Amino acid sequence: IAAELGLGCQKVEVFPGRVVTIMTWQGTDPQLRSILLNSHTDVVPVFEEHWTHDPFEAFKDSQGNIYARGAQDMKCVSIQYIEAIRRLKAEGKRFPRTVHMTFVPDEEIGGVKGMELFVKRPEFQALNVGFTLDEGLANPTDAFTVFYGEKCVWWIKVKCEGNPGHGSQFIENTAAEKLNRVITSLLQFRESEKQRLKCDEHLTLGDVTSINMTMLSGGVSFNVVPSELSAAFDIRIPPTVNLQVQCPFWQGSRSPREGVGCTFPQLCVVAVTLPLTALQAGHPALGFSPMNHTPVLLHDHNEYLNERVFLRGIEIYACLLTSLASVPPLPAEG
Repeated sequence: IAAELGLGCQKVEVFPGRVVTIMTWQGTDPQLRSILLNSHTDVVPVFEEHWTHDPFEAFKDSQGNIYARGAQDMKCVSIQYIEAIRRLKAEGKRFPRTVHMTFVPDEEIGGVKGMELFVKRPEFQALNVGFTLDEGLANPTDAFTVFYGEKCVWWIKVKCEGNPGHGSQFIENTAAEKLNRVITSLLQFRESEKQRLKCDEHLTLGDVTSINMTMLSGGVSFNVVPSELSAAFDIRIPPTVNLQVQCPFWQGSRSPREGVGCTFPQLCVVAVTLPLTALQAGHPALGFSPMNHTPVLLHDHNEYLNERVFLRGIEIYACLLTSLASVPPLPAEG
């Protein structure tokens, strides 16, 4: 694809078997800091028995809904980046700022062997990034959501040890009793945060702590009280300080955004990790996926995206890129 579009292409193996692909559209003033369009290539597993169509077929129904794992998270955005640049190049457009597209692995399991390693490498530093766009979430309303911050992801596994014995006995001080107290405590807090969100119309999901128990393990037989049991929890903690990213790039794109007739509320992101990595590397970043009139189905059964929403997203990215890659030199750039 890079060769077809006349783009530079580089592959960086950041970990054995984990490759970051970089496509580059050179700007007319390469000294200016670049625009980075990031997306990830991995997806989460599926439970095929719960899908109406083959999750890896990309089946399109009569309403134009495309069913596929990754339709929302986030094959759509990867393709929209490419097609937006294809459209702009076909129109003969050139912009001062260089545009890089990065396609990274490992995001769905934390990015530890993907973006987290990549931002520390000289190949990333050479990109001279000034601003990053990454994934957001679908929005079931007419609006498109923009995410300016990120919850802290805290994955914990609690292991409880206790007295083993025969399943017919009332064994004292068992692992199950201990783990039950842990689970009960965390789920009680989960319910309190859920109610806080429900009762305060000014709060969004990004403003409260979410907790979900995601894995249970332990035990060897029905009739044996185990000596050890464990539970895993996915905890997402909202920012506790007022973090603001000064982003003249996004402000500079206000007119083009208004020109496509869309509303862009800005929220704290709840479920993606890569924008935060860019922020930690010292680069302003926003999470944005152009999916409105669309239920949030990332990681869900029957994940889909309507073709009209998908095609409109290409138009929106072409408009945004025209603005972002044309932002005049900032004071720090001389």
